[in-house]
Amino acid sequence: MSDPRIPKLYPRSTPSWQQRQREHFWELNDGTNPPFNTQPDKLETLARECLSRNGRLYAESNAGFGWTHQANRQAFYRHRIIPHQLVDTNRRDTTTTLFGHKCAAPIGFAPVGINKIYNGAGEIPVAKVAGELMLPYGLSTAGSSSIEGVGAANDEGRTLDKAVHVEGSDDKPIRFFQLYMPHDDELTVSLLKRAHDSGFTACILTTDTWQLGWRHDDIATSNYAFYRGVGADLGLTDPVFQKRLEEAGIDPEKNPEGAAQKWIDENVWHGRAFSWEKIPWLIETWKEISGGAPFMIKGIQAVRDAQKAVEVGCDGIVVSNHAGRQVDGAIASLDALENIIDAGVGEKIVVTYDSGVRGASDIIKALCLGAKFVWVGRLWIWGLSVMGEQGVRHVMRSLLAEFDIAMAVGGFRNVDDFTRDRLESYPRSYSLIADKSKL
Repeated sequence: MSDPRIPKLYPRSTPSWQQRQREHFWELNDGTNPPFNTQPDKLETLARECLSRNGRLYAESNAGFGWTHQANRQAFYRHRIIPHQLVDTNRRDTTTTLFGHKCAAPIGFAPVGINKIYNGAGEIPVAKVAGELMLPYGLSTAGSSSIEGVGAANDEGRTLDKAVHVEGSDDKPIRFFQLYMPHDDELTVSLLKRAHDSGFTACILTTDTWQLGWRHDDIATSNYAFYRGVGADLGLTDPVFQKRLEEAGIDPEKNPEGAAQKWIDENVWHGRAFSWEKIPWLIETWKEISGGAPFMIKGIQAVRDAQKAVEVGCDGIVVSNHAGRQVDGAIASLDALENIIDAGVGEKIVVTYDSGVRGASDIIKALCLGAKFVWVGRLWIWGLSVMGEQGVRHVMRSLLAEFDIAMAVGGFRNVDDFTRDRLESYPRSYSLIADKSKL
């Protein structure tokens, strides 16, 4: 919280994110306050008040009883950080390098579909803030904005006067296209070409959501934006899908529900599984289109699947259970990460983490357990729901400040200090539960 005017304030190669704390403490002197509280529980409550019923239900929906979502949180609770004292953290460095790209912190914007149900601007303000903060951004195939528009917004974020700059970086946005693979190969190729042409630096195939999980609240309220003609913009802007609509005699202007239904049912959450046999074709196709850009698989939970990803030539994986939205009663994603790292997969490919992250300590724990990088989803969704672009910026800058301060007071100088011996971990009995079940 040091005054930046102090002459002896140590220079850093990365932004002094912790200054956000001082700025907020001072704001009252200028007659203002921070826009809203970013404590996760209070932030979620505020977002619920701002959203429509359907938006709220979709944002918080989990599969079945929600046991997998609860397991994700319990798993974080059983690991405790061991702070080190008298460590010179004055010049701490929050950056990490991901597939050759230097980013401001090991934190990224997870791909989340249908952003327009949270804010009318959709993915555009989210991508813009990600570019501004020099954090990786993931765009979902179920996105409610065009690939080209999102890419341009991400680029625009880098040009802002307040955009973050990191020493030694090429200062280019880092963005990932998260693919839900259609069974229409021509459409798959079109989507990948659009992503590459729009500056996306990697492809992530999500394998756990070719069919939506059973989510009671959404089903009970017929809560499916696509069937209301909302959220299919990414598909509707694709030339191959436009051709498919024409072949089917569907005019998206006159029949938006029918067009969106065709997009989502036949090409995104189509209910028809793929197998490992299809992956080499997809990797080869993406590599040919992109000139060798990285390819990852998202949704990995089993050690066997992580090892198979290595065998078929993936450059990385995202250890994720889709935040508990797909398989009820499944293994906690953090436990899966531990299993996969213990099996040595992280020594062969890039292992990143997703699911259940609510704050800086969660990010540190995942990094200490061996993740190279951590994806954040619901936090920025809530910020988007509360205050659009400004809300996303406030949430993510606050998270970066919390992360920076946690490094300072925990004795972490850089990402190399996030090692397994910095955690005390308790057995997986889950007798220690941070939040007891509401059921």
